[in-house]
Order: sequence, then C-alpha cells, then structure tokens
Amino acid sequence: MRALVVEDDPGIANGLAASLRQAGYAVDLCHDLACAWRALQAEPFDVMLLDLGLPDGDGLDLLARLRQPSTGARSGRALPHHDMPVLIMTARDGVSDRISGLDSGADDYIVKPFDANELQARLRAMLRRASGRSNPVIEHGDLVLDPAAHTVLRAGEPVALGGKEFALLLTLLQARPQVLSKSRLESALYGFGEALESNAIEVHVHHLRRKLGEALIKTVRGVGYFIPRDDQASPERAR
Repeated sequence: MRALVVEDDPGIANGLAASLRQAGYAVDLCHDLACAWRALQAEPFDVMLLDLGLPDGDGLDLLARLRQPSTGARSGRALPHHDMPVLIMTARDGVSDRISGLDSGADDYIVKPFDANELQARLRAMLRRASGRSNPVIEHGDLVLDPAAHTVLRAGEPVALGGKEFALLLTLLQARPQVLSKSRLESALYGFGEALESNAIEVHVHHLRRKLGEALIKTVRGVGYFIPRDDQASPERAR
C-alpha cells in the first residue's frame, strides 16, 4: 500500500511516516498543496492523509479538485486517484468542520492530536471498504492474511514474511484477479527516494512462492503478476 501524507508540520509528518512505514506502507510526504498535486499526477497512491491548514491553501481545495471528474485536463477524464480514499487529519474539531470535510469527499476525518494506532485502524477500514470487503481478514483458499495483526497463516500455520513480502502479497490479494505490472507493484511497495533494485519484485515473488507454494502467484509473461480468484492458472501464457 502506498500512502501520500500531506502535512506541513515536519514533526507530525515524519513521525506519521515512520509509524506507517513500520506498518508496511510505502510513504511519500508533501508539505503543501502544490507538491501534493504534482505527486498525484505523477504516481499511483492507494490512500491520502490530508491536513487542511497548509502553507499555500486549504486542503479542502485539493480534495475538491481531486473529486472533480474534469481534473483529467485535456482528456476530460478523472485522475486515476479520483476515487482514492482520503483521510482528513486536522486540528479543526468543530462539528461543522467535520461535516464540511466529509461532504467535500473525504472518507474519514480524525482530529489532532490523534493516536497512531487509531489512525491506522481507520486507514485499514477505508482501504477495506474501497476494495469491497467487509471482513477484516483476507482469505484465499487455505491462506489467511490479517492486515491489522500483520500475520499470514497457511493451512492454519503461521508463515513469517518480510515487510515487502507482506506488502506485495497484500497488494496482489486485494487486486485479484487483476494482473499488476512490475511498475505498478514497485509503486505500491516503494516511495520516492527508496532504494530499489531492478529485480526487486522478482526476488519478492520468488520468496513468496518458496514460502507459500509455487501455484499461488501466477506470471503473465511480459505483463506482470496476479493471484487468480479460484487459485487456478488461467491463460496459457500464465504460469
């Protein structure tokens, strides 16, 4: 999961980024609206955490711009992030402020100061709704992944995964049976400036197959990777 944190207070931004990275998110930071808009146009994100009082304007303006279908500029199409979950995090604690934020297109609203664990629980709930799930755990055959506990069970037995392995498995399970390209997976797992080897995704896939079985993750040659809903390989070119 890749998160964009838009927050102008360095202490809050860096602390939040550290806690999210520890929870397995790839995190990018922006300190103003201009940076956030450039980031949204350049990279895919799964969720945005948005402060309202920013140096160059109100975060609600960015949210309104994001939710407008016409923000695809010349094409007239919405940005890929048009429906991306957005969590407002702000010191504005009035009822009218919360109503305004939610009615402007935010999916949730949390008032500063907040507990990092509560914020992460809200993020998990938002992402769960966005993927059409109600169950807090993800089940696939005899595989059970718990995003909150950061655990994976295979046939009832715990499987130890590294942070990037867990993030990759979560991304593929949430997208199933969609095929995700290598570049999309890299974007989901690595933020701006993170060291990335050219074969990083292949290495993570190899480790997951070794730990969870060769049949779990399929390869579509020249396209990417996917996990089929029925745990069966589909096209002939997939293996």
